Amino acid sequence: MEEQSIQMNLCSTKKEKPSSDQLEFGKIFTDHMFIMDYSNEEGWHDARIIPYQPLALDPSAMVFHYGQSVFEGLKAYLTPDGEAQLFRPEKNMQRLNRSNNRLCIPPVDEEFALHAIKQLIALEKDWIPSAEGTSLYIRPFIISTEPYLGVAPSSHYQFIVILSPVGAYYKEGINPVKIAVENQYVRAVLGGTGEAKTGGNYASSLKAQEMVADKGFAQVLWLDGVEKKYIEEVGSMNVFFKINGEVVTPALNGSILEGVTRNSVIQLLKHWNVPVVERRISMEELYQANKAGILEEAFGAGTAAVISPIGQLTWQEEDYIINNGKTGEIARRLYDTLTGIQYGKEKDPFDWIVKVDKVEHLVK
Repeated sequence: MEEQSIQMNLCSTKKEKPSSDQLEFGKIFTDHMFIMDYSNEEGWHDARIIPYQPLALDPSAMVFHYGQSVFEGLKAYLTPDGEAQLFRPEKNMQRLNRSNNRLCIPPVDEEFALHAIKQLIALEKDWIPSAEGTSLYIRPFIISTEPYLGVAPSSHYQFIVILSPVGAYYKEGINPVKIAVENQYVRAVLGGTGEAKTGGNYASSLKAQEMVADKGFAQVLWLDGVEKKYIEEVGSMNVFFKINGEVVTPALNGSILEGVTRNSVIQLLKHWNVPVVERRISMEELYQANKAGILEEAFGAGTAAVISPIGQLTWQEEDYIINNGKTGEIARRLYDTLTGIQYGKEKDPFDWIVKVDKVEHLVK
């Protein structure tokens, strides 16, 4: 993509910013958004920051009919010194393009996309909340916009970034959650779109989630789509289990999303010389480990929740309590270290942090 500038159209009036105790996940949005267009003739073009507003799309826009869309999720954090920073954002841009490839969406220039995100956050820095555990959630997404009802890849797209100040994803915070193991429905299979971050994967997960929510479960744990035997992931998190001193996480198999937090957890565990392995793990193995008293911890890892301990798994109508329903030592250490790095309170030995404030002036 040719070098291009980002045009600006600032809003004339600013929204009132919410207090930290009013923050829910993904319900409040900042004053501005980034948008860029694509056509087969021009490529990606017309990058701009404009006031947050509804989109005008033709009723026949292909995204409404065939779901050709991808998205990402990352956060901006405020340090004690008042600096804004991102956590491994280049990994999100790389994954965005992997999702694009699977959905037949033209790739974005990863460096420019990250530059645009930094510019938008620099403009909206006052929206980054400062209370403990809060952050500015960043949602980049791409939708197919060609007005056409034929089943084929679209020839027009929009790449959009919106921002939302957020509190904790789960009301439980770092306290353990209850997870239901799903036996009836499946989320993805090998060869499908499970490893892409696309809306259809999440739409197909809603039914199972709805069925267990009223029973107090925070999420559904998905099993493989063929044998319904091997553990894959939770709807919003990758999962880890500490069994007899070793941390195990399901290996990436083509139907599991490659999480940025997952990758970070694995690197941290290796850095601490904690045994960690990626492999297939079945619910039967987990059941036997729990029965033998060697299932020591379970936790999820994802951008939204960071680390979420799992205190109970319910499988085939039987409850399995893990670590007496308490937060485990590894989960707590991972949470403290990751959030410490993200908020600039701990050293970053991996060069994961990207500062936001050191960006060029916005082009007017």
